[in-house]
Amino acid sequence: MRSNKGRDTKPELALRSAVHALGLRYRVDTRPLKALRRTADLVFPRARVAVFLDGCFWHGCPEHHTVAATNATFWADKVKTNVARDRDTDRRLIEAGWAVVRVWEHEDPAEAARRIQTVVFARRAGG
Repeated sequence: MRSNKGRDTKPELALRSAVHALGLRYRVDTRPLKALRRTADLVFPRARVAVFLDGCFWHGCPEHHTVAATNATFWADKVKTNVARDRDTDRRLIEAGWAVVRVWEHEDPAEAARRIQTVVFARRAGG
């Protein structure tokens, strides 16, 4: 698993580029809540928006998740734990007044960026 990059993956770079092209500025790979040991891929601190780019295999995408051929039980448990942690993270951030945007790695970066822009602008406007 060491060869799996933790950040700056191709989908992340494409999403960051698309978001940046819309004029939005953000922090990368940052904890939205300092007390919560979980990092978001993009963070808009003033708007209090946290963006997570989830991999289809690692986070159990309903469209593209595949069952591992070897050590299937281990990987199924790992993905189940990841999904539970994702829901817990969402809940904690929402309770702390943050908006959470989840993007699947297979989504079009430009469309995802526009969705993020909508949330950020709404939060900045106080809505």
